[in-house]
Amino acid sequence: MRTLDHPDVQEIALDQVLSALADPIRRTIVAQLADGHDDQACIAFELPVTKSTSTHHFRVLREAGVISQRYRGTAILNCLREDDLAQRFPGLLDAVLAAEAPTAS
Repeated sequence: MRTLDHPDVQEIALDQVLSALADPIRRTIVAQLADGHDDQACIAFELPVTKSTSTHHFRVLREAGVISQRYRGTAILNCLREDDLAQRFPGLLDAVLAAEAPTAS
């Protein structure tokens, strides 16, 4: 079975998380996962980038410890590591998601 490397909770570094979340495409991915769309395949995301660029964004998020990925057949399923991020950096993910939320006019 193919697996992907993920950092342990203790290894998740604030600099890497903030760097990963600095990109608006990656914040879109995180927001979609936070809306209850766990275990979503990469191809299910409507992103304004090529497939190879999309793959890069998912890899950056995984390597930073923001998401986990696992294979199901040929698809890669994505899950937001909400509990791990809350344990390591309490309130960070909530603050990022709140900043991304559309404001009511």
